Amino acid sequence: MELRRVVVTGLGSLTPIGNTTEEFWNALVNGVSGAAEITRFDTTNFKTKFACEVKNFNPTDFLDRKEARKMDPFTQYAMVAADEAMKDANFDMDALNPDRAGVIWAAGIGGLTVFQEEVANFVKGNGVPRYNPFFIPKMIIDITPGHISMKYNFRGPNFSTVSACASSSNAVQDAFNYIRLGKADVFITGGSEAAIVEAGIGGFNAMHALSTRNDDPKTASRPFDQDRDGFVMGEGAGALILEEYEHAKARGAKIYAEVVGGGMSADAHHITAPHPEGLGALNVMKNALDDAGLKPEDIDYVNVHGTSTPLGDIAETKAILSVFGEHAYNLNISSTKSMTGHLLGAAGAVEAIASVLAVANDEIPPTINHFNTDEALDSKLNFTFNKSEKRTVRAALSNTFGFGGHNASLIFKKAE
Repeated sequence: MELRRVVVTGLGSLTPIGNTTEEFWNALVNGVSGAAEITRFDTTNFKTKFACEVKNFNPTDFLDRKEARKMDPFTQYAMVAADEAMKDANFDMDALNPDRAGVIWAAGIGGLTVFQEEVANFVKGNGVPRYNPFFIPKMIIDITPGHISMKYNFRGPNFSTVSACASSSNAVQDAFNYIRLGKADVFITGGSEAAIVEAGIGGFNAMHALSTRNDDPKTASRPFDQDRDGFVMGEGAGALILEEYEHAKARGAKIYAEVVGGGMSADAHHITAPHPEGLGALNVMKNALDDAGLKPEDIDYVNVHGTSTPLGDIAETKAILSVFGEHAYNLNISSTKSMTGHLLGAAGAVEAIASVLAVANDEIPPTINHFNTDEALDSKLNFTFNKSEKRTVRAALSNTFGFGGHNASLIFKKAE
């Protein structure tokens, strides 16, 4: 069968560096860090005392108070981002077929805030089970696409994807596939996460995964720098409206970029560490290129997973060199996690938005916080250190890799 074309017609962002897509993009290209001391809880006894929190956010500015109380923050974030994306797409809702419109939404962890609160209340209550009746509906990851579908009356495919930090890249890829296979015309897709709570920070500290640069949080996320010491936790949401090309064209929609390919793979190596030679990363990028029908030299920008961990950054760089060969030196590479922190299950969606806007605006956001060269990395690669770069971006590839060895890549290009 002939596959249908898929385009991006709406974007929504709630991030540590901007509560709208416009704010997010402006902060990205200007190299703004979202890291600061944690305000949500007392960090006195924690190894890491900072994170990239969403700022100046009050859910009741966007949601009815009673409805907001039925949602964990990760769902609240999703509702806000999805609303911006839907307004940006500017549908005539009376003309949109709800049976051909779906929601695929991701999170890596889900309702960690409500889970922690309810368990703590149980312990404080000396084991008396007085649980909130909304405990389970607030916690489960798939409740979020349910809420979104109810708000917009989208009656098409509706589910969640979970693959740790690759979760929302998988969600976008699934939405892309459903549309090009003719199963739907429109999707709200993306991901959200809200894990900056005691259990989240403490759990990742126990794994020695987080930076402990408490004396200078804003420079703590430093991908590809010699002195990187772990990732910085982030939170928020990213939403994309994917739409079948002819459907978008018929209604005169604004088109940001075309989704042309996606790849998936597994490291099959270790529960948290990447394959040392970047084998899973290599395979997922090759799979994405094959799916898109593109050659390595067709890509101008790679938004890397780039978490600022000692092993991960090296493995991903090895994979890029293997896949792109000599063309790797013509690429712009950057890690926007240097500014947003790591949004876990929402990372793929937020970085997909960054990649789409790089294509739309012909500008590469930087990798900030580069101070010292890592001799283990190829110095001829252009990591777009510290300052954005203007260039024509014909196509961008976005990588996300998750604990368990899950890998997902997406490719966006200018829509012809």
